[in-house]
Amino acid sequence: MRAIWTGSISFGLINIPIKIMSAVQESSLDMDMLDQKDHANIKFIRVNEKTGKEVPYANIVKGYKVDEKYVVLDDEDFEVADAAKTKTIDIQSFAFEKEINSIYYEQPYYLEPDKGAMNAYALLRDSLEASGKVGVTSFVLRNKESLAILKPYKNVILLNRIRFEQEIRTTDELKLPAVSKKATKEMDMANKLIDQLTEKFDISSYKDEYTAKLLKIIKNKAKGKKQAPPKLKVVHKQSDDLMAMLKASLEKKKSS
Repeated sequence: MRAIWTGSISFGLINIPIKIMSAVQESSLDMDMLDQKDHANIKFIRVNEKTGKEVPYANIVKGYKVDEKYVVLDDEDFEVADAAKTKTIDIQSFAFEKEINSIYYEQPYYLEPDKGAMNAYALLRDSLEASGKVGVTSFVLRNKESLAILKPYKNVILLNRIRFEQEIRTTDELKLPAVSKKATKEMDMANKLIDQLTEKFDISSYKDEYTAKLLKIIKNKAKGKKQAPPKLKVVHKQSDDLMAMLKASLEKKKSS
């Protein structure tokens, strides 16, 4: 795995040099965009809007418009904005993970100890495991400040980037039903169905089946075979009786 950030974790007076690697990889197929006429590959190029000429990546700079003029920023400007956070993951506090709503979670990364940091790394990892808590921190990655938590995952310290509260949209504009505070016959039945379908969560039992099926279609199509679309199941209309549907769902689970 390739490191995308190098720096250190600051834990009290302890400094732990680390490398950050992405913890995820896409399971979807990597599709190319083609011209419908001759299936030639579509290429995207960076062009100067005034001259129309292509600009080499090495000649591209970043700028922010102020009073209709651009202020150009270089690497030093980004680092000066907060030099500490570009090199240090400073644990600001500790908290119980259950206190963090899942809507804030964004991206997981693996942290690998750098040379001479094995003992300090293990101490932090094992202390987090024993306490049942996560470290809350913020750092700068790719010129963007990110809030994050540090938690043990198997034998590694996992850094999970989380969103700031200001990045979450309000639900005020959504048209939603009122929250019911009274128990109803439908709710009792729905709870029975939930209990009936409850089982221990096992992530390994869930696979990306769509990608595998799509790859099969691609291979068959390459051989000149075309697969007929499957017949879709009939979806119940919204006007159907909820109680009747809940009862039918319970009976279906019992008979299966």
